[in-house]
Amino acid sequence: MSSDKARKLFEALDLDNDGTLTREEVITALRTKGPTLAAAGDLPFWGLGDTDASSALFDSADQNGDAVLTLEEFAAVVDRRFGCS
Repeated sequence: MSSDKARKLFEALDLDNDGTLTREEVITALRTKGPTLAAAGDLPFWGLGDTDASSALFDSADQNGDAVLTLEEFAAVVDRRFGCS
């Protein structure tokens, strides 16, 4: 079960709206949309990193190593870091 906050952020980062996130989508979306999402309170400050930080975030979320993130994988990391349950 994911939080509404995690779902909203996932949908904002899912640039091609296919229901999964690739590493490139995460890096691109955080670079282009990150400041706006952070200003709106939809992204915590730790999400505004450089390419290496975005890539590390992706790696920490990709629990099964298939190079794509599902909402469940993404939400597990986001909710833990946001402190949501």
